[in-house]
Amino acid sequence: MDRIDAMRAFVSVVIEGSFSNAATAMQLSPQLVSKYVSKLEERLDIRLLNRTTRKVSLTEAGTHYFEHAQQVLLSIDDMESKLGGFQQNPKGTLRISAPVSFALKHMAKLVTDFQTLYPSVNVDLQLNDRKVDIVEEGFDVALRIGQLKSSSLIAKQVAPVRVILCASPAYLDKYGVPSKPEDLKNHRYLHYSYMEKYGKEDIYQWLDTTNQPNSELSSNNGDLLVNAAVAGAGIALQPTFIASEALSKGALMMVLPDYEPETLGLYAVYAHRKLLPHKIRCFIDFIEGYYGSPPYWDESIQHL
Repeated sequence: MDRIDAMRAFVSVVIEGSFSNAATAMQLSPQLVSKYVSKLEERLDIRLLNRTTRKVSLTEAGTHYFEHAQQVLLSIDDMESKLGGFQQNPKGTLRISAPVSFALKHMAKLVTDFQTLYPSVNVDLQLNDRKVDIVEEGFDVALRIGQLKSSSLIAKQVAPVRVILCASPAYLDKYGVPSKPEDLKNHRYLHYSYMEKYGKEDIYQWLDTTNQPNSELSSNNGDLLVNAAVAGAGIALQPTFIASEALSKGALMMVLPDYEPETLGLYAVYAHRKLLPHKIRCFIDFIEGYYGSPPYWDESIQHL
């Protein structure tokens, strides 16, 4: 008896609810499915299923075996999918959703390098700060920034994302350099409304509501706020992948670096699939580590 086939038969019976339904799903006869499960129980010397004329149900041992069997079969399918991909070149259209500012600054070269390595893959890169529904909207991969909550999607971290307070030297010369969080209440604050999508309700969580800085300008676009900060409009809260160029040139300075918020993450998110298409697998493997550790946009400001 093939142990893996018997395991698949057992898992299918549990998922489909009966031997006949499992046989249909596996394109086997009900007799063969029943034989596989019986032989599996004999080999394990334990009953996995309670059988009646109307239904089957799991025994306590069957419940434990089912959980582990599912994991084993998924690992086998994933391994075979990866190995099979070595024998073929990925092709087709890869649909990617990505945040606007990040994609404009850091994805053109990545896509170019990816297509140089995999020329048969067409890339459809859609920029949107809205949280897209990958399955409903037909995306293969979405890049998301934040502290991701648990979901049915698979998420692989691509790079850490630092978030810092910054202002221009001219602004700080005029209004003073904050030395502690409470000093922010006397400053002009450039509010990044997209920060809520990053999983941060308010970056100034160490202040009570009466000490919040004044929000002189609010926008959902980080590039605009960085440009406003460079022009002396106030103190901005920004991811370093947007602000690093201005910081490295000295057009902006970090504010309260000792109170830097918790690092977020850039994630590649994709739907769980039994057999992941090779084009998606290749992209996930390609983007992992692409930006470096630390990311190249942070290397230029490490000394600041």
